[in-house]
Amino acid sequence: MAQNYKIYHNSVPVFLTTPEEAAELGLKPDKTTFVAPYSGKKKMLKQYLDLLDKNRSVRAVVLFHADLALLWADFQACFKVIGAAGGFVQNAQNELLVFFRRGSWDLPKGKIDPGETPEQAAVREVQEETGLVNLVLGEFLAHTYHTYEMKDERILKKTWWYRMKTTDNRLIPQTEEDIEKICWVEPKAWLASDPVVYPNIRAVIEAGVSEGV
Repeated sequence: MAQNYKIYHNSVPVFLTTPEEAAELGLKPDKTTFVAPYSGKKKMLKQYLDLLDKNRSVRAVVLFHADLALLWADFQACFKVIGAAGGFVQNAQNELLVFFRRGSWDLPKGKIDPGETPEQAAVREVQEETGLVNLVLGEFLAHTYHTYEMKDERILKKTWWYRMKTTDNRLIPQTEEDIEKICWVEPKAWLASDPVVYPNIRAVIEAGVSEGV
């Protein structure tokens, strides 16, 4: 069972955890870092979400409770929860597929359709967004969580990430999804170049690299 959850809200990490794990995180409260026990009332969670919406100087929020399952359930209840899946796709040279859209670098991913497994959705989305055909689905890599707002409704997206391999060379960006550029990169060197990339996507790439890309 997870000992903490890390959700990006407006690109700020919100940690939901136990008292013991909160201490392990080592984040100390100050003017830009908030660390607090969860009161058990959803109103408290909504107040922190409102704070993050209004105060863009906040760097992190840590909320803890002895019953992590309760805290996580109450946090999810503040959102419409959507499942998505995507791929950490490498070619024969162990280069990583990345693409640029809407002002940031990204990895291929998308919403899980009704009746699909996360694995099926991940492969389908990679094929649709990149034009790759021959994909070998590998192991599960990580979950990421991030939030956004759509039509005045708060959305919490949980994404399943999988390693994938391909021998295809031809890349066809899905322009209707606003993909402007698609390419292969050496992941460590690319991250070191400090590209503009969402923090949850950076976390996926770092996880892939740390596990022996």
